[in-house]
Amino acid sequence: MTENRFHIAFLGVGLMGAPMVRNLLDAGYPMTLWNRTGSKCEPFADEAIIAGTPEDAVRDADIVITMLENGDVVEDVMVAQGGIAALKAGAVYIDMSSVQPSLARRHAALAKEQGAGYVDAPVSGGTVGAEQATLSIMAGGSGADVERVRPVFEALGRCTPIGPVGAGQLAKLANQAIVGITIGAVSEALLLAAKGGADPAAVREALMGGFAGSRILELHGQRMIDRDFSPGAPARIQLKDLRMILDEARSEGLTLPLSQQVHNEYQSLIANGHSDVDHSGLLLELEHLNGALLGSSSPSSASSRLAMNVSMLFAEVKCRSTVRVRLTFGMFSQRWTAWAMVVG
Repeated sequence: MTENRFHIAFLGVGLMGAPMVRNLLDAGYPMTLWNRTGSKCEPFADEAIIAGTPEDAVRDADIVITMLENGDVVEDVMVAQGGIAALKAGAVYIDMSSVQPSLARRHAALAKEQGAGYVDAPVSGGTVGAEQATLSIMAGGSGADVERVRPVFEALGRCTPIGPVGAGQLAKLANQAIVGITIGAVSEALLLAAKGGADPAAVREALMGGFAGSRILELHGQRMIDRDFSPGAPARIQLKDLRMILDEARSEGLTLPLSQQVHNEYQSLIANGHSDVDHSGLLLELEHLNGALLGSSSPSSASSRLAMNVSMLFAEVKCRSTVRVRLTFGMFSQRWTAWAMVVG
């Protein structure tokens, strides 16, 4: 295998996978693609081979990359459907999904039985990082395996070797703990400021220059102000990661109260119908809890309540197909009917 002559099999051409495939093709790598919903591979049909099964995708590949939704899906695709069993000797399997560290170690052992290497390499940076090839890649595996595939990582972002197999997933859990907790903190801070009469946009701008500044305040704080909750990283994925954080903590005998609280808040957000909003949409749950809308200092008024209900509904359907919504409200014997056409 030589640089840019690796034949790469890429399994999982979704929100993250599609821009990653684009960058690998642009870097000159020959590729075979597979996705459960085959139509997602069609935009690349003139540039890559489209496989009908995971086994067919993997069979002749020098490097196999999975970018799938969770550990159960990875287990199904790579074990139940024969992906790992089809690895050729000398190949390297890179799992860039976010899965349990224990699952990464088990899959590494199965790959070794086929004479293949294994690197767990989850990422941070979201769809923007995937599109711009600026992902932060956290790699767990032997030094030799990580170095063999480093040119591939360089086409996608910046790779940091973390340690042995499973260490990449541990780093991703640490990342997601910080992300989830900080989204919660930014939501609370902006709502507190707005409820007291401050301009949340001005508060965000002021805080960006101080010790509280962060990428989450910069990007997701702006999303909250703009009420743009179209999914870059869906809330259901953040909840999945928080569950893994708590499971790993229990296995290590740790109690993580902040992670537990944020987990509970995301669980409520999703129970209230917002599983597909961006994880910055945690603000919606906080607004629901308080009966207050970011930017409104008088949530008790009928107009503010109407705005809050409409805004929360719009955030959910914004990322879906066209939806016709009829909202009927009663207040002091009066009735208002609002019709909205929302285009996702």
